Amino acid sequence: MTAPAGQAAYDAALLEFEPVIGLETHVELGTASKMFCGCDTTFGAEPNTHTCPVCLGLPGALPVVNETAIESTIRIGLALHCDIATWCRFARKNYFYPDMPKNFQTSQYDEPLCTDGYLDVLVDGDTVRIPIERVHLEEDTGKSLHVGGSTGRIHGATHSLVDYNRAGIPLVEIVTRPVVGTGHRPAEVAKAYVTELRDVLRGLGVSDVRMEQGSMRCDVNVSLNRPGAEWGTRSETKNVNSLRSVERAVRSEVERQAVRLRAGERIVQETRHFHESTGQSTSGRSKEEATDYRYFPEPDLVPIAPDPQWVATLRAALPEAPSVRRLALVQELGLSENDSAAMANAGVLDVVLATVAGGASAAEARNWWLG
Repeated sequence: MTAPAGQAAYDAALLEFEPVIGLETHVELGTASKMFCGCDTTFGAEPNTHTCPVCLGLPGALPVVNETAIESTIRIGLALHCDIATWCRFARKNYFYPDMPKNFQTSQYDEPLCTDGYLDVLVDGDTVRIPIERVHLEEDTGKSLHVGGSTGRIHGATHSLVDYNRAGIPLVEIVTRPVVGTGHRPAEVAKAYVTELRDVLRGLGVSDVRMEQGSMRCDVNVSLNRPGAEWGTRSETKNVNSLRSVERAVRSEVERQAVRLRAGERIVQETRHFHESTGQSTSGRSKEEATDYRYFPEPDLVPIAPDPQWVATLRAALPEAPSVRRLALVQELGLSENDSAAMANAGVLDVVLATVAGGASAAEARNWWLG
């Protein structure tokens, strides 16, 4: 059987070039209030009804750190086998854009809360270790709505609206190191990583990880190089918002860069926008020159120094990893890997295991879940 045209182009590119991928995953934490103020974080409220002087950046308003957000970030770091900082602090990332009314974002620059971890994922029966560079905490931005254009983006729009309900919601960014050695499966590895990460976060109960609502979104970095050569120039596809799109975004970029490299053209370091309707991306803005955000320590917040005993208590209370629970369904209950993965995807692993523990057979629990 002949491979589909897209698959053939993807396979041909990976026979000729070696891919390097990296993923930056942004996760809104499921706290009741925002990162530095007491505003409600409930999704779907009327625009600009969950705001206050702090998250709107009004003069004289002072932030207070959300302790639950700090705890959730530490738990994420521990679940990803990270080192937890004994001392860190927030910084101001200065830029001017309508979705951030303070004209700076409170983030962690060179002093993240969690560093040097990893996450093991299963791809076609093989375990692939994804190195985690950092897990840091910041505040989310507002949400812009561009009106009047055909694409929903600012280019071609007649005017823009901004909803600041999201501004200030606790946001964790999980950044991988460059992932090499994926061979002919970079897209599959990327999707498996985001899937496993989503299951870990859901198991921790720190976020609802609803990609369709934007509470989990990914930036996908891809570069290609010929075997033995230096790594190529990377592109960054922004705000990919589904597992399927993560895989398609990597495939699309591998194919696009391979075509340009074969033609002797230069890959431009840039951000790109992924279009769900076509499975392709379009150029956004150049990143050839580094943006100067003029980071400096946030003067209105004290540094964070997690008590080692507190960290140890959080470590001891971590739930079983989703991969371990899935293995129990396969080995102890005799369910298939496909069934266990589907149950994890639907978020019912714990319910199924509890049903079996209550006396139901594995088959009964499976049939109950399938309806």
